[in-house]
Amino acid sequence: MQDSAQSEVRRLTIYLGEDKVDVDQPLFRSIVQEARAMHIAGVTVMYGSAGFGRSTRLHTADVLFSTDLPVVIEIVDTARKIEPLVRRLAERKDIGLMTCETVELCGPRRLDD
Repeated sequence: MQDSAQSEVRRLTIYLGEDKVDVDQPLFRSIVQEARAMHIAGVTVMYGSAGFGRSTRLHTADVLFSTDLPVVIEIVDTARKIEPLVRRLAERKDIGLMTCETVELCGPRRLDD
């Protein structure tokens, strides 16, 4: 069970293509570095084997040497720390979609461990 300091834990999920870049590096790496610089509690990057977004164009690993596979970034921390990151990322035009939801921490681990 969470105490009041942990009650507003959020998971920010960002969907984008692996082909998106930020100056000289993949966009997902820039987002991870930005979150780390903000001392966010945790970030995980996952590659999808297939997916589509607003364009309905299928991005799939079935295509040899595909460079536009889906990438999902999950970021977990308190609402107080997630909200400034959301505001910064919302200014970007190359992020497909962002969702944010309240989550409950399970087990003995806390965000500040």
